[in-house]
Amino acid sequence: MRTLTDRFGRVHNYLRISVTDRCNLRCVYCMPEEGVQFTDTSNLLSYDHIVELVQSAASLGVTKLRITGGEPLVRPGLDGLISRLSRIPGISDIALTTNGLLLAQQAEALRAAGLNRVNISLDTLDSTRFKFIARRGELRRVMEGIEAAGRVGFDPIKLNCVLLRGVNEDEIGAFLRMAYEQPLHIRFIEYMPIGHADENWKKQYLPLSRVLEIADEQSFSYQVRSDVLGNGPSEDYEIIGGKGSFGLIHPVSDEFCKRCNRLRLTADGYLKPCLYWVDELNVRPALGSAEALEALFRKAMDIKPENHEMGAKLFDTAQSHMPTDRRMSQIGG
Repeated sequence: MRTLTDRFGRVHNYLRISVTDRCNLRCVYCMPEEGVQFTDTSNLLSYDHIVELVQSAASLGVTKLRITGGEPLVRPGLDGLISRLSRIPGISDIALTTNGLLLAQQAEALRAAGLNRVNISLDTLDSTRFKFIARRGELRRVMEGIEAAGRVGFDPIKLNCVLLRGVNEDEIGAFLRMAYEQPLHIRFIEYMPIGHADENWKKQYLPLSRVLEIADEQSFSYQVRSDVLGNGPSEDYEIIGGKGSFGLIHPVSDEFCKRCNRLRLTADGYLKPCLYWVDELNVRPALGSAEALEALFRKAMDIKPENHEMGAKLFDTAQSHMPTDRRMSQIGG
């Protein structure tokens, strides 16, 4: 079987696809309050082009897809795209990352189309703080989306919580309690310096060792687990006696690049071997040619670095490559 293997022996079977850079929130860690220059909708990759790219990727061993944004549910007809992707030979798992605001209305159609599971961003359980972090939207609608995801049968349901020092670290215990009481998988994520490695990022960065400290302080019993579907770089723990679990995703403090298996496709048509570095390949010239698309994926493997070196930004030490100036919403979360 043909595979996508980089220079360091890592086999890539996972493609993250951003379908839009637009979002109905302006989360403080992702986008400036005034927003960014959005891609004109006419310059987004069409669904036909995305299907063509995934067909090529599947022929090279990609089996897992994740649909991202921006906020992917703001792009019309997403269930139709997922239906088409789910029928591509070799694709066995399709997931979606969403802020949840539109999920309650679309969950049933997405599930029927072939979506297997969802990750929902949830950085706070307090409605006032939600307004501060997200700058828009209502926490109530996110909670309705989580309920709808469970109702239509998405499994597992993962909640992504970006921890920010001085902002939401005091809610770690509440999130652990949520994972204990409900069949949810809470994933605490380190604040990444994507497109803005400034002093404010350094001040708000919080190592995830704090999560385990609070779990111990509040007498949660936990043990390592490895059976959460699609856990990727997450270091997962079962809360003993509880219904759910929690995980730690620490791209800054932990070198999980050693087991990276993913590529990213941006909404405006670029293949990124690494989230953090500036390197990206324009896919449009290769569209229409199976040979050219395969060559593009192979080139992505050739230029992929061994490590993203995000942690160097904490100490202002030299990095071996040029970091991207794109924000997370412009790349695909």
